[in-house]
Amino acid sequence: QGLSYDDIASLAAEMGVDGVEAPIRPKGHIEPEAVADELPKFVEALKKQGLEITLMTSGINQVSAEQHTEKVLRTAAALGIQRYRMSYYKYDLKQPIWDQLQAVRPLVKDLVQLSDELGIQPVFQNHSGKDYFGATVWDMYSIIRDYRPEQIAFCFDILHATVEGGLAWPLHAALTAGHWGAVYFKDFQWQGRKSETCPLGQGQISPDFAKLLLQRQYAGPISLHLEYLKGDAKDPATLKEFRAAHLRDVKVLSEWMQWG
Repeated sequence: QGLSYDDIASLAAEMGVDGVEAPIRPKGHIEPEAVADELPKFVEALKKQGLEITLMTSGINQVSAEQHTEKVLRTAAALGIQRYRMSYYKYDLKQPIWDQLQAVRPLVKDLVQLSDELGIQPVFQNHSGKDYFGATVWDMYSIIRDYRPEQIAFCFDILHATVEGGLAWPLHAALTAGHWGAVYFKDFQWQGRKSETCPLGQGQISPDFAKLLLQRQYAGPISLHLEYLKGDAKDPATLKEFRAAHLRDVKVLSEWMQWG
């Protein structure tokens, strides 16, 4: 965040990746209101480096004017972006949980229908937390299973699956694997009762997840997150640290995934 489109593209190319995950949402790289003007510029900058927006992170979890749903998705689809990560749903813990789950179904149905018409796939990230819909994956899976994976899929996050499920992450993975549209790699350490992100391979995330992907011959997008990085990327010294961190974590992921 804070770099120009060309700088982002150059840095990504240096990492040796195929594309980027781009936050096109409130307070992201591009605000939803500006998507028609700015997203083509971002896509073009990436194309010059032989890259793409592999996954667009959105602020969208329903069809609504407030979220600029149709404009954002139509623009993205027209530019060849194949998938977008949905925004979250939250539970009100003071209200009946089952009723709230049922209330999400029509929101997903309408969003899937629009996305299908436009030719772009919504993916839903499992995010840990006491009130996050999909934190334990079972609730969201009960909805997603009614659709083909091309219509809506999981963006399976091994960090959040491990934070939320502990030793049960393989169960969550097995349940949802048939509907994976993307997967996330990132790592964390427990600091008391809190989870703190850390470099890949230095925390609780097991390389067994990479082995599972290899066993299943998973061929979809893999997104690497370095959420432990702090600072202003526009500062040269900070950017140097960020670059080194990316190269380090990409190396670890490459070893885990047995990339040549």
